[in-house]
Amino acid sequence: MSHQPGRHFLQIPGPTNVPLPILAATAKPTIDHRSVEFGRLGREVLAGIKTIFKTTNPVLIYAASGTGGWEAALVNTLRPGDRVLMYETGQFASLWARMATKLSLKPEFIRGDWRSGVDAAAIEAHLAEDRAHTLKAVCIVHNETATGTLSDVKAVRAALDRTGHPALLMVDTISSLGSTDYRHDEWGVDVTVGGSQKGLMLPPGLAFNAVSDKALAAAREATLPRAYWDWEDMLAANRTGYFPTTPATNLLYGLKVAIDTLHAEGLDAVFARHARAAEATRRAVRHWGFETQCANEAQASPMVTAVRMPDGHSADAFRAAVLERFNMALGGGLGPLADRVFRIGHIGDFNDLTIAGALAGVEMGFKLFGIPYRAGGAAVAQAVLSGEPPAFREAAE
Repeated sequence: MSHQPGRHFLQIPGPTNVPLPILAATAKPTIDHRSVEFGRLGREVLAGIKTIFKTTNPVLIYAASGTGGWEAALVNTLRPGDRVLMYETGQFASLWARMATKLSLKPEFIRGDWRSGVDAAAIEAHLAEDRAHTLKAVCIVHNETATGTLSDVKAVRAALDRTGHPALLMVDTISSLGSTDYRHDEWGVDVTVGGSQKGLMLPPGLAFNAVSDKALAAAREATLPRAYWDWEDMLAANRTGYFPTTPATNLLYGLKVAIDTLHAEGLDAVFARHARAAEATRRAVRHWGFETQCANEAQASPMVTAVRMPDGHSADAFRAAVLERFNMALGGGLGPLADRVFRIGHIGDFNDLTIAGALAGVEMGFKLFGIPYRAGGAAVAQAVLSGEPPAFREAAE
């Protein structure tokens, strides 16, 4: 079918739906990035983005994907051969570790099971053994979209503090920033990496580094090669609202509106909306008789739920059928989870009806395409989304 009427349900965990006001902002005529007008825009977004990271320190903005943000974090703070402690929560933690190796760093990768978040106790044990303090950074992914797990950043910070280890703490918030509580300063993070295309509700194309004073001090001693990613050049230009290279002007227009939009709803309300959608989705999945890839309810992501398909059924074939029949895109499994899970994104610009519709579409897909399930999961989700009392929800399940 060449045309599918109605709205497209983009229920992947990113890129996410771009609200019309943000989309309209990105369509404004491009201006001279050396003009007085641009300087005002630059100062506004550089100040505004700090409120989303919850920091008073600088946040650097690059025209890049989140992967560029990873690289900027590493090359600005480390030296060739430095040992870096990383934890395998899933696909994106693995890719960050692979990048570290390519950059001539020596990642020490604590193996995980792709069903759990970061084990802070395991990190603490590794740090305690490193009495010579040869580990120079601890790098974790806050929200692992491949598996639907959320890690406890505060617990990792506490592990560093208890051992008295001076390693930098770096956190990937590419899929959590603007969607769940995150506090760069309060949690003692040294470099936070962000991206535009998830909770910030922008198109892909911006990467962020929020940096602590300790990270800035490390940058003065770092010797990994850097040019485009150099914090020093960026910070010098940013002081007056400008950038050392041509910025993504139209995305910065959109970023201003995105920041205003998040504050208009209220960050706490945004986080509660994501948590409610996640609970509704997980309850539906359990009612259907499926498992989530995240095995620990306490570590379940507010942004994405990865659903394990029954044996003998292809997650990718199911996703393709749902897209063709219902015009709904679901996320696929990544790495070793390919064709074994599908992922339901509940992140960015959505409301309760969006989630109710998406889960109804998944359930209709099960019925039409012969996937064994227990009917009624969408109704269970509606009980959560409509705020019905817990006792009613339990009875519905």
